[in-house]
Amino acid sequence: MIRLNPALCVFLILSAFLGACSGTWREGRTERSSGYEKEIVQDGGSAAAWDAPLAARESRYALLRGCAAELAAAMDDRFLAAQVIMAGLDGKDRLSQVMQDIYRAVPPGAIMLFRYNLDSEKALVRALLAECSAFVAEAGMNGIYPFMAVDHEGGEVHRFGPGVERLPSAASYGEIARKQGSGEALLLVEADARRSGQEIRALGITMNLAPVAEFLTPENKAFLAERSYGSSGSFTQDAAAAFIRGMAASGVACVVKHFPGNSSGDPHRERISLSLDRESLDLLAGPFAGLIKAPASQNCRPAGIMISHSIAAARDPLRNASLSPLIIRDWLRGELGFEGIALGDDFSMPAIALSGMGTEEAVVAALEAGIDMVMVWPRDIVSVHKAIVSALDSGALSRERLREAVTRILCEKLRFGLVRGEGPSAVSISLSLEGNRVFN
Repeated sequence: MIRLNPALCVFLILSAFLGACSGTWREGRTERSSGYEKEIVQDGGSAAAWDAPLAARESRYALLRGCAAELAAAMDDRFLAAQVIMAGLDGKDRLSQVMQDIYRAVPPGAIMLFRYNLDSEKALVRALLAECSAFVAEAGMNGIYPFMAVDHEGGEVHRFGPGVERLPSAASYGEIARKQGSGEALLLVEADARRSGQEIRALGITMNLAPVAEFLTPENKAFLAERSYGSSGSFTQDAAAAFIRGMAASGVACVVKHFPGNSSGDPHRERISLSLDRESLDLLAGPFAGLIKAPASQNCRPAGIMISHSIAAARDPLRNASLSPLIIRDWLRGELGFEGIALGDDFSMPAIALSGMGTEEAVVAALEAGIDMVMVWPRDIVSVHKAIVSALDSGALSRERLREAVTRILCEKLRFGLVRGEGPSAVSISLSLEGNRVFN
């Protein structure tokens, strides 16, 4: 059983009742450029206007990070390596003996669910997710539960079977904004996300790999289609924020995707590149930057950001974004100040394989580059876990880097009530989720 510093945890209990942090934010204006909106920040004051929200958020999350760091420090290499894995699941309705054996050997930090896992009646889905979650918590350091994750964007991206609401596509909200105004559309985004979040949270889902925060450009339109909120960068950012708020209010963490963006190619089939100059690439990533830098009072901080497998040559011409410390460590963390989970997409995709790297090698390289959690199919869970542990032993991957990744994961688990046990820590954690309350 995990034990935390009692004084720190009492402090955490008190922090649950603090009001939202305040901060100043500069308004922006928009102008048209090359067929889509270009966001221009209107300089209405000093740089402190940008820094205030970051400073406020830092003080608020310092408490959670402190507890998360203590938890990570108590883990040996086996648990550290398991916590950064988002594992697939074979079958549905019941946890098979094969999957029990795998999860017992490698109790993952998250479980990724697909249509073939969820195409059952709601009662069966609820039972399966509860069984998986409890099994992993018991197999690991008892009290740390996995995120139960799914792609629940809306439109065509709907993984559930009968009886679970299909959200409207992101594009449909963009159309409402065009016809009825952005205010009406944003109210609908948040209300729909809250309602749907309550439904999937009741089933046991705690992480939604959504929304897509990429606005449409001539280059990515064929690939993203209705998954995007449209060609307006400002509306895409605002709609993604509304979606995150609605889901978080229901106890569901959001992972926005795919930073810094995609082109016309499909990473499921080929290696893709973004042929943009530095200014255009930064513009494409504008909605992500806006979400990261938004005032804490907006309650739209994403729990995670999924990193694209595309090559963003203006930042790193040699490596996929998901393998690039220049993009993850220097840009996403350093310049933009993102503190949540950096999630790598499936590392068995051709976009990675065609770079000449096997899954195990790519996962280790991604973790060293700054990725915090990696998606792994059931067939690869054990071998990837062994590769991570071996990399720690050889020094190819530093323990400091892995503890940093696990600390971020555990910070979000504390925020969404997925660490439970005995003692003061359990009280503070349960308070965070009672009545669907979340540390925002």
